[in-house]
Amino acid sequence: MITLVEFLVRDDEYSHDEFVERWQGDHAELARELPGLKRYSTSVPTDPDDAEYDGVLELAFEDGRAMNEAFESDVGREVMDDAAEFTAPGAGPRMVVEETVHVDVDE
Repeated sequence: MITLVEFLVRDDEYSHDEFVERWQGDHAELARELPGLKRYSTSVPTDPDDAEYDGVLELAFEDGRAMNEAFESDVGREVMDDAAEFTAPGAGPRMVVEETVHVDVDE
């Protein structure tokens, strides 16, 4: 499995709280529909006034082909267009990684 990890920066027109509401609300509803998506998580800083980024996005797919197909789909293009309305695309780092889990405690 591979994971796209991206540190997001909000568009200047949005406050941090407005960004989070849009990102974890309407945008998340749309992004959940990406074909082949295995895991989707968003994280926000506990102290946004002292953080360089407004959030961290993680999208997991079976492999690189599945990830590429997801973003080349109609839904993928819609997700990217929507994100461009409230984020500054490319402002933060992005990596595609293979995860190694060292501890996973079920509660």
